[in-house]
Amino acid sequence: MADEAPRGRAPALRTRLLAALLAPLLGIAILLGIAGATLIADTVQRTNDRVLGGALGAISETVQVERGEVTMDLSPAAFGMLENSERDNVYYRIAVGDRLLTGYADLPAPNTGELTLDTPRFRSARYRDQDIRIAEVRRALPRIAAPVVVQVAETLDGRRALRRRLLAALLLGEVSLVGVALLLLRPALSWSLRPLSRLRDAVAARDTRATPDLSPLEAGPLPTELRPLADAFDHLLARLDTATAGMRRFTADASHQMRTPLAVLKVQVALARRGEPAALGEIADAADRLEHLVRQLLALARAEEAGIAPPSERVDLKEVAVVVINRRIAQAIEAGIELHLDAPAPVAIDSHRTLIFEILSNLIDNGIRYNRRGGQVTVVVARAEGGVTVVVADDGPGLPEAEIENAGRRFARLSSSQGTEGTGLGLAIARSAAQRIGAELSLVNTQPGLRATLRFPDMAATSA
Repeated sequence: MADEAPRGRAPALRTRLLAALLAPLLGIAILLGIAGATLIADTVQRTNDRVLGGALGAISETVQVERGEVTMDLSPAAFGMLENSERDNVYYRIAVGDRLLTGYADLPAPNTGELTLDTPRFRSARYRDQDIRIAEVRRALPRIAAPVVVQVAETLDGRRALRRRLLAALLLGEVSLVGVALLLLRPALSWSLRPLSRLRDAVAARDTRATPDLSPLEAGPLPTELRPLADAFDHLLARLDTATAGMRRFTADASHQMRTPLAVLKVQVALARRGEPAALGEIADAADRLEHLVRQLLALARAEEAGIAPPSERVDLKEVAVVVINRRIAQAIEAGIELHLDAPAPVAIDSHRTLIFEILSNLIDNGIRYNRRGGQVTVVVARAEGGVTVVVADDGPGLPEAEIENAGRRFARLSSSQGTEGTGLGLAIARSAAQRIGAELSLVNTQPGLRATLRFPDMAATSA
């Protein structure tokens, strides 16, 4: 036999849950990092621009007009505002129109028309192979026709160093957060998966017992998500218990009921060996009874088979009744019983033909077997309100009311069956088969006789 293909190994549930929790956490950390980096860059720029603007304001305030000339008095404190640990270079330029008053002449000059009067403007530029940040303002001085432009610039080493420190702190905070979350998630997952471990241990504990234990699992209180799994497993165990119980019951029934006919066969075989002429007839009768018993036991096992309901098919009840009567006609003639069928028209329903055949066969067999000689068995197929009924009625001795409830129990031998050969399985087979196809079987004393009614409720029926 070819080896079975190996099943793919899925990741552990703990790993899947950890990945499912960490993936969004890492995604959020990345998004927060991007947003944080953007915010840090903007904050660093705004903060340093405010300092640069302060220095620009302090310098521009020193620009005055004396005797028709523009003068200024640069204060060291104005440039001291821009000092930092990275020792950024500071540049300045003060011009009146196109004439340089003081400062660095090659500092990138602005387009004067773009500047708003007395409103500082900030921009980035490239100067002496370095990136710089420039703060500039245009002022109007009395009796001076040309605009006065004041510029202060600084290199960006301090800004970059501050941004790097803040980004490192942000990264460290996010890494610490993810690390702490990872450390906390593992015990949290262990605690969350503990009910699943209890459920697994409860299932595994069944393997250590000598006999199969099909009772419901005892895994303690389970979360809502695991309860359906435990219920489904308990349902499976119940079905297995029913199936194994049926097998045990069948074995016990077979061994119990076959013991007597087999003993009779052994006795008659011994008599036949001695030349007893009547022994062969007894052997034939005992073989017939044994065959009937085996057939009944197998029919009961099929009727009680647990599992999926039999597939539905279109069944003509009149046709099934005719076939059953034809099978039982020889038995009826031998017993002196008349068989009648009252079915004016075919009646079709969605059901299971084999089980319906088994039910009618056993009901008619009981009507013949436990009847008086010269009696009648009548089969009526009719549509009734809310469904279809099949009635099997006889005019035999019937059953005492006290025994109606026991009718249908396995191997039950009722008072009306005394002195009549039988297995006590006919009505049990009929009841079990009726339950499987969703029909209802009821027994009523008619005095004389017994009426068995098989009702198919709420089933669509059609007459041909």
